[in-house]
Amino acid sequence: MVVLLLNKLTDTECRKLCHAVVDGICGRKHPQREEYSATCSLVEWMALNKSLSSLFCLAAGGHSSDEEVLAALSDITHKDVLLSVIKARRHELCRALRDRTTSISSAVLTDFDWQLKLALSSDKISSLQTPLLSLSLDVRENGVLRPVTMEMTREELNTLITSLDAANKVVLQLK
Repeated sequence: MVVLLLNKLTDTECRKLCHAVVDGICGRKHPQREEYSATCSLVEWMALNKSLSSLFCLAAGGHSSDEEVLAALSDITHKDVLLSVIKARRHELCRALRDRTTSISSAVLTDFDWQLKLALSSDKISSLQTPLLSLSLDVRENGVLRPVTMEMTREELNTLITSLDAANKVVLQLK
């Protein structure tokens, strides 16, 4: 259905629509259905917008090569127009996708400090000899700086490092 709708458009109309869809992804004005009401119904319009948005996000976010994009667009007559829009606006799309991802959380780590301590004893055990890591984080949330302090044993620190490594791998895959 989407292929048929795109094939109804001229190259100029397709280019204008694609740039408007990218503008919408980047947080600016979305394309207006009124301009294309003679070409498609409301349901077709929504499917077309969703498909084009998905295509642009996948092409830019997945760092697809030109050949991969062309292979995905094999049935569309305006594939050169779509590819030129992706090439021209890839940087903008990547920045918008990155901003959308980072806006998931309003908390941002601004600074940290750590100290290594050795607990020699406790109120229950006279000879403890356990190393403890004291980690101080400065987190900015909604414009307010909030200090967070935690103390961890070696096992808890290893768990934290493993979690951070896993998160780093996910971030690297998204790049």
